[in-house]
Amino acid sequence: MSFPFSSRHRRALFVPLFIIINLVVYFQWQRHPAESLDTPMAQNFLVSWEALQQGRWWVLVTSVFSHLHFLHLFVNMYVLLGFGAFLEKTIGRRRFLLFYLLAGIGGSVAHAAVSNFYLHDPSLPALGASGALAGVILVFSLLFPREKILIMGLIPVPALFGAIAFIGLDLWGLVVQGQGGGLPIGHGAHLGGSLTGILYYFLRLRPAIRRARRYQIDVEYR
Repeated sequence: MSFPFSSRHRRALFVPLFIIINLVVYFQWQRHPAESLDTPMAQNFLVSWEALQQGRWWVLVTSVFSHLHFLHLFVNMYVLLGFGAFLEKTIGRRRFLLFYLLAGIGGSVAHAAVSNFYLHDPSLPALGASGALAGVILVFSLLFPREKILIMGLIPVPALFGAIAFIGLDLWGLVVQGQGGGLPIGHGAHLGGSLTGILYYFLRLRPAIRRARRYQIDVEYR
């Protein structure tokens, strides 16, 4: 599939910038460990329902660029470099920048809402790029549904199938967390980012592709 506004001949600009920002914030966490939720890093780089109630709305964005542990950072940056760089060159820099931030905010809002209304823990904090990356993967999968992606880095499956499987796992994980079990994973943030990706594709990106293609056809036949 080709895209009328594709810029694949250019290098990605925002993906490497995002990686640098994530690295800077990560090293700040190492210098100032989160011994409590009252530290400056915790107050400004963790998102929770409680933080939003206190008026710290900026954490909807700053938490997306925040990682405490190296493995978490490495996995997310690896996914961002792979899927994000390709998507940025495919849909264009401006679209990618706006969408990435929107998906990150969508994931943050979803985590805060889920932790308060479903898990009944408004102080539950979260951080990481996973919500935004879930949105990136969903958009990629809707654009290129038959492209192969690797589940767990090993099993090749069609992109759309993999995206649906990820959503299913997050739904299952969220149910388990609601029952008092599960892993400390932000399933709500993943689902919020995924939903943002689906809405963005059908409401903004797909119509833009159609309009651009119609314009190209009109120009060619003039």
